[in-house]
Amino acid sequence: MTAPGYSVFGTAIGDCGIAWSERGVIAVQLPEGSEERTRARLTARLPEAAESTPPGEIQRAIDGIVSLMDGKRTDLTDVGLDYEGVPDFHHRVYEFIRSIPAGKTLTYGDIANILGMPGGAQAVGQAMGRNPFPIIVPCHRVLAAGGKDGGFSARGGVATKRRMLVIEGALADEPTLF
Repeated sequence: MTAPGYSVFGTAIGDCGIAWSERGVIAVQLPEGSEERTRARLTARLPEAAESTPPGEIQRAIDGIVSLMDGKRTDLTDVGLDYEGVPDFHHRVYEFIRSIPAGKTLTYGDIANILGMPGGAQAVGQAMGRNPFPIIVPCHRVLAAGGKDGGFSARGGVATKRRMLVIEGALADEPTLF
């Protein structure tokens, strides 16, 4: 088997990274504030990965991520993911989350109920916090009870989550002091 590859690329929210195996995407890295920090975070997660030119299907995933973060309605459900090492429950949650269209949101509790786990909102939240494929598995579209932001483990936390939801049209752009 070939060593995983990775690439860092620019988006409207900053420099993201993506890593892949022969079976599909193994990781997406949200921006860490600079291209160098994003690369460092991705390679810390996947030290065996080598920076290389993305193959066609991975370049299409990159193009889709860039397009989505530019505010275009882009469907990433056809991006192949490599779920090796991902717990079965998380796999189920991630596959369901992929069906939430851009501009829409659900709560952790909604997802738990739909998956037949009433009271399982915390377990869904834990799966979201360990999501190795953010944007492709759009965990930013999952909110806490009552439509509250909930958490977000990416750099910038909830502010990054809200920015992504504004870009997708799920939240109105909020006025700032500046």
